[in-house]
Amino acid sequence: MRTMVRNRSLARAISDAAWRELRSMLEYKCGWYGRRLLVADRWYPSSKLCSACGTVQDAMLLNVRTWECGCGAVHDRDVNAAKNLLAAGPAES
Repeated sequence: MRTMVRNRSLARAISDAAWRELRSMLEYKCGWYGRRLLVADRWYPSSKLCSACGTVQDAMLLNVRTWECGCGAVHDRDVNAAKNLLAAGPAES
């Protein structure tokens, strides 16, 4: 699959198919074990949303790994996104 993604005209379709397959497998397994799969909206700003105060940063380049919010909280981008997604899960239940 790695070499197929190098083809620029097919890269998006191949990547989308892989994510769709993963999601369908997760849905199948959740149904099998009596669980519910919660899926966050594609545009949910999990890494730009301050988990302390709820402020959303305007723009953030992908190379920014840590950032400081106006409230003074310093966030690692990935840890902050995980906290926000964890909090968003029960809200959708």
